[in-house]
Amino acid sequence: MNTPNKLTLLRIVLMPLMVAAFYIPWKYAYVAAAIIFIAGAITDTLDGNIARKRGLITTFGKFMDPIADKILVGAALIMLTSIGTVSPIVTLIVVGREFVVSGVRLLMAEKGVVLAADVWGKAKTVTQTIAIPLVMLYNPVFCLIDVPVDQILLWISTVLCVVSGVRYVRGAWPYIFESR
Repeated sequence: MNTPNKLTLLRIVLMPLMVAAFYIPWKYAYVAAAIIFIAGAITDTLDGNIARKRGLITTFGKFMDPIADKILVGAALIMLTSIGTVSPIVTLIVVGREFVVSGVRLLMAEKGVVLAADVWGKAKTVTQTIAIPLVMLYNPVFCLIDVPVDQILLWISTVLCVVSGVRYVRGAWPYIFESR
């Protein structure tokens, strides 16, 4: 198993650790969960960069990397929704989009077609990666000036989520209904 695939598996393992850290009743629970989430985000960046740079792209990586991302982000949003710091609307939109895009990705793979993430999807990922730890940490620094940067970024990422999802489905549309 190559390094990018190990990093993808590490991201999957980090999810239950993040959940445990979040719900353990101690003073630094949310800080620990935020650190684990950030570690997961770093592994996402690293595995993709290493795989492309060294030519280590595998079927396992193409399949599991997006799933690992969805598991980490979905778990974080569900946890934050459970304590009332994230709107259920955000969580439903993000998780729903991920199900739709994953289904489309499977249909496309069956046809041998790969649709790469575009700039909208990358922007969604970046804003989610920044927003989620900020929400976990109750908007540090920005709360001092009473600017809800965490929530602003979260809603921006949700809009980007919808835009990138629609663009992904639109790109796949000609293939979805074609006869085999």
